[in-house]
Amino acid sequence: MKQALILVFWLLSNVLLAQDKLEYGNPISEIKLNNLDLVSLDTRDQIFVSNATGDVYLFNKSGKQLNLFSPTRQARIHQLEASWTVNIFTFSADLQEYRIMDRFLNPIAENSLLLNTITLPKAATLGNNNIIWIWDESDLSLKSLDYLRKIIIQSQPLNLILNSVDLKVTEIREFKNRLFMNVPTTGIFIFDNQGNFIQKADLQFDQRMCFYNEHLFWVDGENLKMYSISTKVVTDLGPTPVKGTESVQIGREIITFVVKNGINVYALPDGLKRLN
Repeated sequence: MKQALILVFWLLSNVLLAQDKLEYGNPISEIKLNNLDLVSLDTRDQIFVSNATGDVYLFNKSGKQLNLFSPTRQARIHQLEASWTVNIFTFSADLQEYRIMDRFLNPIAENSLLLNTITLPKAATLGNNNIIWIWDESDLSLKSLDYLRKIIIQSQPLNLILNSVDLKVTEIREFKNRLFMNVPTTGIFIFDNQGNFIQKADLQFDQRMCFYNEHLFWVDGENLKMYSISTKVVTDLGPTPVKGTESVQIGREIITFVVKNGINVYALPDGLKRLN
């Protein structure tokens, strides 16, 4: 009975949110960057951006560039994460290496992911307690690496557990002690913080995952979509304020819409602030 009441509450909340039509107002800023690739926001609403050659830029929400990190070895970054309290994490599948930086883009740790038990890392993400989660395509396994001791803590073969013939993983992300794995042709698989499979979300999109509170967001055509992780309800939030939006990222007080070679920054609409 309690679960039914919670579901009804969330359904009503989502209906009201959809009826309200999100009000975005005027953009705070528009950031232009050639060969723009990945975007991630930190807990202070600073905007980190990578380009196609692996440079990482830091902007404030007003669009002012604050810093730039250009690695010695140039290659595309396949994962850029700034949502951790202290560190910035990057991973390049082409170089098969990771890098951890501070908030000023100073490297703290960087190393190859090619160990005796890792052959073909295709996706990686930073976890709690000095852990890096790795998707190793060579044996279709999810592995956790203690990057300080450089040892594999566990390895979980997923081809049998997930019962899927297509495991082309594009991204993995840890969020609130759960691990999310995006397989665009199949859905999003959710694991606990020990790598145990919990459930699958039947969502299919090929863009960076965006989390805000207990929700997952993505852009479908010209519309912003929202998935409640707790109730599994999908809500259409209507059109984004920017034509040609390719993806979205949400911070504490801002929402960014990514277009080709540009980022449009808006204040977070009141309708999203009300989400729990």
